[in-house]
Amino acid sequence: MPTYERRTTIDAPIEDVWAFSADVSGLEAVTPDWLGLRVESVIGPDGTLGRNGLEVGTEISLSMRPFGVGPRQYWTSLITEVDRRDGAAYFRDEMVRGPFDRWVHTHSFFADGDRTVLRDHVAYDLPFGPLSGAVSPVSHVGFEAMFRERHRATNAELER
Repeated sequence: MPTYERRTTIDAPIEDVWAFSADVSGLEAVTPDWLGLRVESVIGPDGTLGRNGLEVGTEISLSMRPFGVGPRQYWTSLITEVDRRDGAAYFRDEMVRGPFDRWVHTHSFFADGDRTVLRDHVAYDLPFGPLSGAVSPVSHVGFEAMFRERHRATNAELER
């Protein structure tokens, strides 16, 4: 399974970076406009509709229309793991419906004094069957553009 990883140091304490990243409004704030992101719904593990709270079992449904071209692409992720400890935290979401055959995204946070190391790690399978290996290098270009912008926007939001 191919992977992608990006790491950035944010000049903000881990508590602030976690709070921002663990709320769907943070996702909306850092997703590049060119992706045309729309949060369709957030359903908590108890079945209630809401926009905040990061718990195992939370289902987040999104749609995207990159560059405003073509039909909207729908994507549903399930929060499968959440762990917070002194000086470190992470949460994992797994795509349950969407454009990839498999997508597992781990968002990790590590305290570095008054700063935080933010790491995104994605393991994925493209939906192109035997052609996936040939297309995978191209996917890294898109991931790099998206995650570079997300990390830049996180810095901009939290380093004020």
